Amino acid sequence: MKVVVGIPARFASTRFPGKPLALLAGKPVILHVVDRALAADVGAVLVATDDVRIADAVEKSGAQVCMTRADHASGTERLAEAVAELDCDVVVNVQGDEPLIEPAAIRAVLEPFGTEPELPMATLAHPIRDEFDLNDANVVKVVCDVSGHALYFSRAPIPFLRNEAAATPLQHVGLYAYRKEFLSMYGQLSPSPLEQAEHLEQLRVLYHGHDIAVRVGDFHCIGIDTPEDLQRAEMLIEAG
Repeated sequence: MKVVVGIPARFASTRFPGKPLALLAGKPVILHVVDRALAADVGAVLVATDDVRIADAVEKSGAQVCMTRADHASGTERLAEAVAELDCDVVVNVQGDEPLIEPAAIRAVLEPFGTEPELPMATLAHPIRDEFDLNDANVVKVVCDVSGHALYFSRAPIPFLRNEAAATPLQHVGLYAYRKEFLSMYGQLSPSPLEQAEHLEQLRVLYHGHDIAVRVGDFHCIGIDTPEDLQRAEMLIEAG
């Protein structure tokens, strides 16, 4: 199975402009992400960006760079353009603002493709152990079927714990892997009312009847959405 780890990255962020190049422990955030992706050792690493400043920062990192259009609505669409001409079977989408992503998580999201030849997409989750997270709309939850495929993603606390012993709530981790042919046709799927209501693009996949396998484990990732998140990541790196 030929794998490409793609890292979509853009300079223009509403809450934190320029965050891929913000310094974290002395080097840009995007280079931390590249280092983690390379450490996973599953295939080539490709940064997809529309900004020459990000491309210049990545140039000597060991990752490839693909310059993309600037008008993509999501990182998924940007990545689809970047890998269109590449020879690969599966593409892993690692967010460009996840500098502490574990290499083991990148390897884990690939596992379902080894046993499900027709699987279009996979992602990760971990058990929620804090009631605050269960009720936090910024924390995305997922429920799965008996095969380990996603039934639904929501910002609401799902499942509703009328019997707390019956189910463990799961927090979705925003790391995805796609079969290349599915990623190529993703942009042809029309946005769904559920996706627009929850602001969760993965609901488009379920709405159109496609499976998403969910691997559950101790996968905890910290995204950099604000300068405060950057400070938190700095403290975690300093603490080891």
